[in-house]
Amino acid sequence: MITIYTDGSSRGNPGPGGYGVVMKFREHRKEISQGYRKTTNNRMELLAIIVGLEAIKVPNAPVKIYSDSKYVIDSVTKGWLWGWIKKDFKGKKNKDLWLRFVEIYNKHRVSFQWVKGHAGIPENERCDQLAVQAAEGSNLLIDEGFESGLYS
Repeated sequence: MITIYTDGSSRGNPGPGGYGVVMKFREHRKEISQGYRKTTNNRMELLAIIVGLEAIKVPNAPVKIYSDSKYVIDSVTKGWLWGWIKKDFKGKKNKDLWLRFVEIYNKHRVSFQWVKGHAGIPENERCDQLAVQAAEGSNLLIDEGFESGLYS
């Protein structure tokens, strides 16, 4: 089982944002983060999960994702996402990222566990640190989907 912890951050909504990912598999541990000059918290929460899943090198891997994002977890586990796809995301935001998510999600066996943010879980606290540092960093990328308007 691969374990992925994720968090997203936005300094303003929209504003500069970032994501943090901590991945664990047996004795291996990997941290990933990136900041963007203008984005939203929901986009960073979703992008953290996407990037974590995309970092997995073997297909059909069992993956457990820990996130404090009700937006992402509920959208998937309560089936909302599949309805949005059928309606071509009419009235929904972040279509670009959701389509990217579905592509990688379907390549693995993913389960989600919601965790309360800032509840003292070391890996989630580390993700938060990574996300905030990335959002406040100087190497901020352009969130093309957000800034081009593809997110809506």
